[in-house]
Amino acid sequence: MERKSDTLNLRVTPELKELIRLAAEREHRTIANFIEVLVRQHCGEHGIAIPTKRPQSR
Repeated sequence: MERKSDTLNLRVTPELKELIRLAAEREHRTIANFIEVLVRQHCGEHGIAIPTKRPQSR
């Protein structure tokens, strides 16, 4: 499994946070994993290529 090293912080309403928590719990996932799965599904459905390696920062 790929090592996780980047952090993503975002602000959401308490209601959205609770919806995410409930949805993740229903699928027996962590919130982070649930969001990762959603993003990957979205990219796959919309033809957005998932890079195999992260670009080098300058």
